[in-house]
Order: sequence, then structure tokens, then C-alpha cells
Amino acid sequence: MTPRQYVLVGLLGLLLGCATVPGDVRLRSDGTPMAEKCPEKALEVMRYLRLYVGESAWVQLDANQSRAETITLYDGPIESVLDQDVGTLEAPLRLYGRVWTGGAQPVIRYYEAHFMNGGDRVPICAVARLGFGQLRKRPESKPGTAILDSPRAGMYIVDEFR
Repeated sequence: MTPRQYVLVGLLGLLLGCATVPGDVRLRSDGTPMAEKCPEKALEVMRYLRLYVGESAWVQLDANQSRAETITLYDGPIESVLDQDVGTLEAPLRLYGRVWTGGAQPVIRYYEAHFMNGGDRVPICAVARLGFGQLRKRPESKPGTAILDSPRAGMYIVDEFR
């Protein structure tokens, strides 16, 4: 991370306080999350970090399973690793969010970014998206889990979770 980025992240952390991962997202009957607005604080931080809607990069979906051929995701919190730079965020960097496995494919929403070499967590809005089959659940996935054939997926910056 450049000195300028350290200063920017430090200031954002002081101004905005700690970011949090929402736990009260309303769910549909199949267990997938309903639409959710991106918090104003996150939109402001993303403007400062030059994270624009639609920008994307590769992520390792689960920091604990990055070298596995197949991975198992569970309902609840997730820690992913950014593999490519996006905006002023330089890889590697941690992304924190939540997984819902109830539907035909898991839904992954990211609410925070955390630089690997220190600094505060900052609020963002991003999702892991289906592309080339990365998020397709295997048939043997049990309730509350999603077994995937790929440990990587595309992460996309959003301004609202749909």
C-alpha cells in the first residue's frame, strides 16, 4: 500500500468509525437475502477509494480454502482474499461479508475491506457473482452449505444489493 493510501484509510477509519457486517438482512422463503441498500458511509468510502459500480476483480472465496479444488461454504460470515487490484485497493487484501446458501447458488455480499499490512476495516459494497460456473452448487450440497468446484470467483463493486 502506498503512503497516500495509508493516510486515506486512516482518515476514513477515524471519520467513519468501525464498519460492521449487517446481521439483520431480511430473507426470502428460499433463504436467499432480499434487496438491501448500500450504507451512505460505504458509498462515500468507495468514492474516495475510486471503487466504481461494475468494477471487478478476482477473489479467493474463502481465505481458509484457497488452494482446494472444491470448497464448501457455510451460511454466515466469510473472509475472502482479493487477488487483483481494483480502484485504489491493492491485492492482496481481505474482504469480509456474509454467505447465504439457501437458493440454487450461494449469495455472497461483502461489507468491509481490510488491508493485509494493517489499517482499519473500511465499509464497501461488493458481491461475488456467478461467472463461468464458479458459484454453481454441487448436487451433494446439504442444507446450510454450498459445495463449489472453484475456490475463486469474480467480485463486483455495487451501490445496492439486489
